[in-house]
Amino acid sequence: MSEQKGKGALPPIGQVPEKMWAQVISGDRYGEPRNAFRMEEVPVPSIADDEVLVGVMAAGLNHNAVWAARGYPLDLINMMKLRDGATLDTHIIGSDCSGIVYAKGSKVTNVEVGDEVVVQAAWVDDADPWVQRGTPDSVIAPSARAWGFETNHGSFAQFCNVKSRQCLPKPARLSWEEAAVYMLCGVTSYCMLYKFPPHIVQEGDVVLIWGGSGGLGVAAIQLVRNSGGIPVAVVSSADKAAYCESLGALTLDRSKYTHWGPLTAEDVLPGTQDKWAKAVRPFEKALRELTGGKMPRIVLEHPGSDTMPTSIRVCAGDGMVVTCAGTSGYLGTFDLRFLWLRRKRLQGSHFGELEHCVEYNNMIADGTLSPLLTHTYDFEEIPKAIQSMADNTHPPGNSAVRIGCQA
Repeated sequence: MSEQKGKGALPPIGQVPEKMWAQVISGDRYGEPRNAFRMEEVPVPSIADDEVLVGVMAAGLNHNAVWAARGYPLDLINMMKLRDGATLDTHIIGSDCSGIVYAKGSKVTNVEVGDEVVVQAAWVDDADPWVQRGTPDSVIAPSARAWGFETNHGSFAQFCNVKSRQCLPKPARLSWEEAAVYMLCGVTSYCMLYKFPPHIVQEGDVVLIWGGSGGLGVAAIQLVRNSGGIPVAVVSSADKAAYCESLGALTLDRSKYTHWGPLTAEDVLPGTQDKWAKAVRPFEKALRELTGGKMPRIVLEHPGSDTMPTSIRVCAGDGMVVTCAGTSGYLGTFDLRFLWLRRKRLQGSHFGELEHCVEYNNMIADGTLSPLLTHTYDFEEIPKAIQSMADNTHPPGNSAVRIGCQA
């Protein structure tokens, strides 16, 4: 084992060192992920009385690491200083992990030192009046943060600090790597498909899934099929199509079409609107042919700028376009006529509540769902791994990073 690969090794359970190794982003290195990350020795984070220190065995990869590395569209390090009073000039990204409890605060009762856990990413302050009142939807509480994205200490390190409510039991049937990859994207897909009635996926429903071979997509394919629906995965290559088809999805290769991108004023004017309408029709036609003429009752959106006009157009009447991100850009444009004349719904979705995480974790634990881990990286390979996500050359399915469990 090389010296750098050994930097993920953890001390005996319960022994907390002063320093740890981490893949660190700093403001003076913002840019492409291959250059933004650097392995550095930094202090182990402290814990509050309602927090837990987790020794990270494995971490999962997510596209939010691309945004953090680039410092665009938000300088997250500066944002955390201005909004939360953070004092660090560095950022350790990573919103999925599996690990072992090494220490716990005085008010923590749901876990013990030595417990094997997975971490869900909904960080919220238990002292927040919103939470103390029992107000629903804690993910939109004033104190709510996306852990490992809007907090300084995520999972790309030997240790991370989390709220105790973020810790769920690690499914015994899974390896550390498998347990690290499913929570963030899986719960997001689960809520998008089941938590916005009456648009809950049902038998026979067509569901269009952008980025079908990614973490959100492969979770959605499983969930749609389990409900008797028809998943249609939009992908960018033949190998990604083959992977989605192996999971039971129909597929469309978006590289065969050229109409992507935001609408312009000319695209909705009487004299020029036919140009975009004609450009999108081949995609519509292919979708209808795949499904026997049915259009999607639910569209799972996350690319944003490139795909929103198409999503609103192809969604069935009385259907829902539900979005959780904007990986191709945050400026979403669409022709309003397709929204109101066909009574369609545009819904925002952001991760899930604790009970949703428990529900999803139980389905993974009992084998109803699979984490679909397809690739693993070593700790020092994180810059390369995140760069592949930025370049859209990453493998289909979910990817993990070995940290404490390195072979």
